[in-house]
Amino acid sequence: MSVTKVSARSLALSGVIAALYAALALVSTAMGLGFGTVQLRLSEALCVLPILFPEAVPGLAVGCLVTNLLSPYGAADLIFGTMATLLAAVLTRRIRRRALAPLPTILCNAVIVGALLGYVGAQEGGVFWTLFALNAFTVGLGEALVTYILGLPLLRWIEKTPALRQFSQPL
Repeated sequence: MSVTKVSARSLALSGVIAALYAALALVSTAMGLGFGTVQLRLSEALCVLPILFPEAVPGLAVGCLVTNLLSPYGAADLIFGTMATLLAAVLTRRIRRRALAPLPTILCNAVIVGALLGYVGAQEGGVFWTLFALNAFTVGLGEALVTYILGLPLLRWIEKTPALRQFSQPL
């Protein structure tokens, strides 16, 4: 059994990303945009970071987990919402073209969170497939807006900023 050594730099960067995600999600939640059928979490702009920083994968997952402690959907969102973010981060890490970096986040959240919201709505008397389709669309649209309008410019800014660029590890 081998033990993987994690550098202080990697641990710190993951922690900073987790804290930023949670803080930005709290701002979004305070504006009424953090949970529900229409989600515009500012923190989702950070979901493109795994393309530059491997440390973003655990950082995003932990940040999402902390954020989802406040979720009105309880344990289901803790599990499935965090799973959607972790899966999207892992997939984003494998993306080669910057313009495609938002796609895993958009698709994973649309499908997984859309299904979660559809299930919750069906328990309240709605029709699952109708609610799933509606929620997948609205969650996916929110993700697309945040990741493309805020996330991609963030990537460009990091790549053009020497003090930040030195921390990135290209694929």
